[in-house]
This record gives sequence, C-alpha cells and structure tokens, in this order.
Amino acid sequence: FHLLDAVGLGDFATQRADQLSGGQRQRVGIARALMQEPELVLADEPTSSLDPKTSVEIMELIARRTGERGIPAIVHNVDLARRFADRIIGMSKGEIVFDGPPQALQDAHLLQIYGGEGWLQ
Repeated sequence: FHLLDAVGLGDFATQRADQLSGGQRQRVGIARALMQEPELVLADEPTSSLDPKTSVEIMELIARRTGERGIPAIVHNVDLARRFADRIIGMSKGEIVFDGPPQALQDAHLLQIYGGEGWLQ
C-alpha cells in the first residue's frame, strides 16, 4: 500500500487493473517492480501509447522512485534518456562507445550506436 501511495494510486488499491487508465496501469507496473526490490529496473518502452503529458509524469515517477532507492533504470529511448537520465551508456556490437552525461551525447555517437542517418531527423 505504501508503494501504491508512492506512485499516486493509494485511492485505487481495491480497483481491478483492467478498470485503470493506461497511465495508471504504468504506475501499477512501477509499484510492482519496486516491490520486488530489484537491483536494476529495465523500463522498456514505459511510455508507449501514453499521451505526452502522462509520458512525462511516468518518466518523472520512474526517475524519482528509482533514484530514491539507488536503483539504476535502463530506458531504451534516446529522447527520454536525454531528458531524464543522469548518465547515458551507448553500446554498439557489444562495446561501450559512449559513457557520459546526456548533454555530451552527440549525433556522431548516435550514428555509431544505431547506424544510418534517417532516424536522426
């Protein structure tokens, strides 16, 4: 119940998950993940199919709650990582090609990581 309060769903504790909105379901997922006291949170597409406002709220929630617990969170989305991460690690072919703060990540790094230029637009 404490975790449901922490993700803003304390008043929904007795409701079925299928009666919740997409953003509320994501919040339930965050609470469930944190309840397991993980060493790492893999947030694969945590904001897919959410509106922009709710997407920001969910990412802020993930960043805040994992940060409070000292749990690293992996997000596979460059735009979200640039906005919410303290550190970005980029890999290509099993090798680290970038490790640093979001503001230091350049298009050249992204080309090395992902290849091709079409997706940079």
